[in-house]
Amino acid sequence: MGKVRFIAVLTGIVSSLPLMANAAYPVYNPTQLARQGYAINPQYVNNGMPVRYAAQPMMQMGQITGQRTNIMPNQLAAASAVNGRPMVAATNPNRVTGALPRVGSSATNAGRQYYQSADYDRLSDSGLYIGLSAGYSTMVSGTMSADYAGEADAFLAPGSFRESDLQHDSVLPLQVSVGAAINSDVRIDFSYLRYSGTSYASNVQTSTGDGFTDASVSGGAITSNATMLNVYYNVDDVTGYLAGGSLRPYIGAGVGLSLNTIADYVVFDNHFYDETGNLGPGSVQAGFLTAVSDIYSYHNGGTMEQLAFALEAGVTTDMNDGLKIDFFIRYANLGKVKTSGSVVVSQTEWLSDGAGGEYEAPYDSVFHYTNWTESGRLSNVDVGVRLRLEF
Repeated sequence: MGKVRFIAVLTGIVSSLPLMANAAYPVYNPTQLARQGYAINPQYVNNGMPVRYAAQPMMQMGQITGQRTNIMPNQLAAASAVNGRPMVAATNPNRVTGALPRVGSSATNAGRQYYQSADYDRLSDSGLYIGLSAGYSTMVSGTMSADYAGEADAFLAPGSFRESDLQHDSVLPLQVSVGAAINSDVRIDFSYLRYSGTSYASNVQTSTGDGFTDASVSGGAITSNATMLNVYYNVDDVTGYLAGGSLRPYIGAGVGLSLNTIADYVVFDNHFYDETGNLGPGSVQAGFLTAVSDIYSYHNGGTMEQLAFALEAGVTTDMNDGLKIDFFIRYANLGKVKTSGSVVVSQTEWLSDGAGGEYEAPYDSVFHYTNWTESGRLSNVDVGVRLRLEF
């Protein structure tokens, strides 16, 4: 009995195989295919019947599929509707649309989206920014010298001097800038830069008429106000990021105008100068000049507008929330500063009493000299820090 059941089941399975095959791989006769709009290539017909896989009459919206099916051009119109609905041309399968997932997203949808470097590089520059920098001038190079040095009787005026190196007590250059990033490597800004505190040295070599001697100086503070157009370029493509990627190196240059002003200053010579030569006071008539002392030479300041330029190098780091910090070293050449050329000299004169003595003159002895200008070039090397707030 068991054998009979087994044979019956096996016979049922074998007899159903053709039906299953027809369901998976349907066979269509030529008349049926032609009625549905297909052109049958004779090479796929065997004994009046098409070979399996010759065509699968699947026609959907925007799609005609089949294996080795030939559709002639004059039959496209006939095949342009299925079940009374118009067919839509298929979209180019190579065209990818949509948006890329954000960095770090687990989404799998494909597409194209262009990112600004700021989306993945926190040290890149982007957008507008305002900056404020402060620094300390590590070196001030510049010398005030007499423009009249080559003239006849150049140092006749009391208080005139050959040259004087500039000094600085606390030069703190301040800079305010407004700019924008052109791309992740280049930014441009317009800045206002102010230097103050530069002045003459406290001592100069002043003229004695036949030589030079030490004299003290007071005043003469120098102030420079420069407006510049600056360009900065990040050089990390050459150097790479520094300090484990937290510092981005850059270089910069600027050019503009500087308004340089020197304040009035006084050269004080406290030496006593004998005006009688080898004669002595007793050999001079009463009332005649015998000596000069306490010479105050007042030099009027001046202002000049000059071409200025700056060179800068530094590194940038990020403080988040759009705040960046630049640590820099800068060389700034601010052009020339020059006095007005007006010099007023006040001195104490001594007169002979005719009896071998002398006394201080009862009047003020004042002289005015013009066109006795002194000038010098200003250049600074600064180290500083700049805060930049990006928008």
